[in-house]
Amino acid sequence: MAYKEAFNASILHREVLKKQTGGRGKFADIQFELGPADEEWLKENEGKHFQFVNDIFGGSIPKEFIPAISKGFESCMTTGVLAGYPMTNMKVRVFDGSYHDVDSDAMSFELCAKSGYREAGRKAKPILLEPIMKVEVLTPDQYMGDVTGDLNRRRGILEGMDSRNNLQVIKAKVPLKEMFGYVTELRSMSSGRATSTMEFSHYAPAPNNIAEEVIAKVKGKKVNA
Repeated sequence: MAYKEAFNASILHREVLKKQTGGRGKFADIQFELGPADEEWLKENEGKHFQFVNDIFGGSIPKEFIPAISKGFESCMTTGVLAGYPMTNMKVRVFDGSYHDVDSDAMSFELCAKSGYREAGRKAKPILLEPIMKVEVLTPDQYMGDVTGDLNRRRGILEGMDSRNNLQVIKAKVPLKEMFGYVTELRSMSSGRATSTMEFSHYAPAPNNIAEEVIAKVKGKKVNA
């Protein structure tokens, strides 16, 4: 299933990376805000899912390390903190930090961003998003009740009814998870006379019981692996 994850709250976090192994060590210190991308930004940047804001003033982190911080956070979006599904619509605002003249480099700041994402992400109210499909069913009158009842049972939200060529047209938004086996069931429900089309509509937060079930399944797989 093509689930995604998103953050539902913004939190402030400080991440410090300090590694000392013989010779040159690694040091990075980042203070940042992690949370959902701004609605306005998403509208203006259609198709983009990572909003990065550099609010560093006064050189607390040298500007040549900023791209490494952005890269570190963005690369983490392939793996969400809840169940490992891709993260979408994430905002990171870096506003302070510090560096070491010898031990700081781009890699140190990239690694620091990655561990900061994992630590802060757990506190930023991560949620599971499920794909919602736009479904249209054409059915003869006598099967209307059965068809709408079945869509309701599948957590569908009915959005309108119409008539076309002596058939009833039912429009609904239904989670993809509930649509497996639908075509076969619709055929048997209507003696083969109803047809349906389905296309992707959007992502929406999955209900708690569904999210818990998905997360438990993913964690179970990891345990058994």
